[in-house]
Amino acid sequence: MDVDWSFELVDQLEWHWQHQLRPRLNGLTDDEYFWQPAPGCWTISRRGDSSAPMSIGGGEFTMDQAGLAHDREPVTTIAWRLAHLIDVFGPSTVPHFDGPPSDRPAISYSGTAEGALRQLDEGHDAWIRDVRSLGTAGLARPQGAISPPVYADAPMARLILYTHVEIVHHGAEICLLRDLYLCKDGRERL
Repeated sequence: MDVDWSFELVDQLEWHWQHQLRPRLNGLTDDEYFWQPAPGCWTISRRGDSSAPMSIGGGEFTMDQAGLAHDREPVTTIAWRLAHLIDVFGPSTVPHFDGPPSDRPAISYSGTAEGALRQLDEGHDAWIRDVRSLGTAGLARPQGAISPPVYADAPMARLILYTHVEIVHHGAEICLLRDLYLCKDGRERL
């Protein structure tokens, strides 16, 4: 039996996106977006206002980061997690499987939940479009220059599977943060 791996990979993410993650993000408020569940959270902030070791981003808002030597990342806000997922999907205007990541423009993060969800939706749609376009031969081809050298010979399918794990993993964390936000101060029980 022939397996349509392109279909299977797209279906893997699409089922999760349509039935679990994306519906849980509807109605996200700016207060939730920036809520800090613990002191010293990483978040996104106006350029120059971050207290993190470094910040990334190409617009008015930047995402907290640290260099490779950082021991442990702190708790993060929904804003940070959404920015991370937007990074994982990559810019919606740049093909995902052509050219090295250094050719991609810096992402301009949104200062609102609504704007971040729009960016996330655009990134998701572009990702799915590009995964579908690979076909069987494209899934088997080496990643080459689009990935770190250690993965250059790995099949493109590995990159796609890794990306989907990131979306599911961090998406679940966002959902948990929303649940905690609703329960803070004894306001609502789930």
